[in-house]
Amino acid sequence: MNTEIIRNASQATLEGTLSFPEVVGCLVSAGVEYYHVDYVSRCKSFHSGNGDAVVIPIPYEGLPPVALDFDAAALRADILDSQRHGQKYRDFTRRAMAAGVQGYFAFLRGKRVTYLGRQGDQHTEWFPGAEPK
Repeated sequence: MNTEIIRNASQATLEGTLSFPEVVGCLVSAGVEYYHVDYVSRCKSFHSGNGDAVVIPIPYEGLPPVALDFDAAALRADILDSQRHGQKYRDFTRRAMAAGVQGYFAFLRGKRVTYLGRQGDQHTEWFPGAEPK
C-alpha cells in the first residue's frame, strides 16, 4: 500500500477538501481494500488484501460521546446530507456519533459501508450508484 497517498487522503477527508468518491479513488489507487473507522478509539485503519495496515488518528476535539442507542433514521439523514449537500466530514462524524455509531467499515471493492452501534445494531449503505448483488 502507498502510505503517503493514504495519509494525504485521510487528511483531506478530515479537512473536508475531498469528496467521498474522490477519497475512495485515492484509496483504491493506494492499494486499500477496506478501512475501519473507530469513533471510540478515534482512529482509522486502512487495510490491503494481503494484510498490510496503516492506522491514522482522528484528531477532532469536542466530539460527543457515542450515543447508547442506535438511531438508523438519524444516521440515514446524516448520510444523505453528506451525499446531497456536501456536508463536511467533521459534521458527519459528530452526527453519526450522536446517532449511536461507534464505528464503520467501508468496503471499497464491495462498494458499501456498514455502520455499527454499541449493541450490535448495524446499517449497510451502498455507495451512490452501486446496488446489492
